Amino acid sequence: MNTTLKAILIAFVVLVIAGGLFFAGQVYGRWQGWMPMMGARGWDNNNDSFGPMMSGRGNGYGPMMGTGRGPMVGGYDYANVEPLTIDEAQQAAQNYLDSLETKGFELGEVMIFEDNAYVVVKEELTGIGAFELLVDPVSKFAYPEHGPNMMWNLKYGGLNHQNMMGRGNFMMGPMMGQNFFDTTPADVSAEMTVTEEQAVQAAQIYLDRYLPGTTVADHATAFYGYHTLDFARDGGVAGMLSVNGFSGQVFVHNWHGTFIEESE
Repeated sequence: MNTTLKAILIAFVVLVIAGGLFFAGQVYGRWQGWMPMMGARGWDNNNDSFGPMMSGRGNGYGPMMGTGRGPMVGGYDYANVEPLTIDEAQQAAQNYLDSLETKGFELGEVMIFEDNAYVVVKEELTGIGAFELLVDPVSKFAYPEHGPNMMWNLKYGGLNHQNMMGRGNFMMGPMMGQNFFDTTPADVSAEMTVTEEQAVQAAQIYLDRYLPGTTVADHATAFYGYHTLDFARDGGVAGMLSVNGFSGQVFVHNWHGTFIEESE
């Protein structure tokens, strides 16, 4: 092999190695940049540390997936929409349950916010939280809540997410005759390593750090894989959050808007 050919081959190898290192560096940098936003720290047994989870801002309570009160959202003008009543939210949620092939669910707590209504759905036989619904104030249709209800719900959330990705817009499921719960795993345990008391503690530590002046409720609703709790400011409900039942990760629900009323 002559000297010129060797030089060309060496230069080629150097360029390949340099390109590989550059690509690896870019991937690592992007991964590091996403870590805080995805709440990678979670529960830290050494210092009880909680990082922001899926936050649009650094405080863990910024806009996520938009807020309902923009001038135009999804083709609707939300600026002058009247909030739902409790009866309207319950009826919409019941219509959703009636549309499912899978039965054995009942309605639980209903909370009315400015941007939507929040409804807990429980299993009739166990009383355990099955999944969470939101009701849109414009269409008055109920649909599965995003966030922990999709990501952490071990019995029903995975099916929610799978059907959302496989069948199009998850908000259109019941309206189009689609069933989000064609089948449900029967062998999922409701036991979690993070107890209700630990979830309350984790939530308060998070709030003290990222939303000072707010106080978490002393009771949580347990779902398959996570706990959901309210938190208050100045004696009134200020929002909701969920705590992963195994990692202790905290996720603030920041899509509800101003709290109006609730009923169980």
